[in-house]
Amino acid sequence: MFRRRTALSVSATAALLAAAPLLAACGADAHPGAAAVVDGKRITVSQLQAKVRDVREAQGKSPQGGQMISNTGRLSLATLNGLIFDEVLERAAKDAGVEVTRDDIQKWRAAAEKRAGGAERLKALWLQQAIAPDEIDAMVRNQLLLDGVAEHLGADRGQPQGQQKLAEALSKTSRSMGIDVNPRFGTWDDQEVILGETKDPWITTGRTAEQQQT
Repeated sequence: MFRRRTALSVSATAALLAAAPLLAACGADAHPGAAAVVDGKRITVSQLQAKVRDVREAQGKSPQGGQMISNTGRLSLATLNGLIFDEVLERAAKDAGVEVTRDDIQKWRAAAEKRAGGAERLKALWLQQAIAPDEIDAMVRNQLLLDGVAEHLGADRGQPQGQQKLAEALSKTSRSMGIDVNPRFGTWDDQEVILGETKDPWITTGRTAEQQQT
């Protein structure tokens, strides 16, 4: 899941989350202060908390903020899921020789804004999926990376066979990265390429908001 982000991950976030507070630093755990270690790179609890606060602050300013917060309660887990998946996708894209430019992102976002009925409408749709306004470009980039990796594999993301082929490639990448999640956040599943507690369908990450536009 493209989260934030996939993805995370973006799609079906509301159905996957239930109320939970921000989690504190790990203290005496194997990786003090780390929510996860991915290929030797630490994702710290403070980084995770900052991402969660960013979303909550944006949701709090929305007229539908209360409902958004209620629908995205276990945001810490969903956010960590997205952060880990981002690293896996980045590696898979690099291995496949896929690159995304700033111009690519701007074109995709401009088209999405047009379909949504304007930039503010698009921001509101993404926020419903727990993507803060300043994270939209990163989520768009993930979508383009996923499309690029799929194209490299000859996999059609719109078909079950294509999704399976892409999932197998990402699973292989995930296994190679030695992902270690702090137990209080759950366990990373290399096979499904998700944080076990979230069960977020990353393969459709990022497309929910786009579908809502139409």
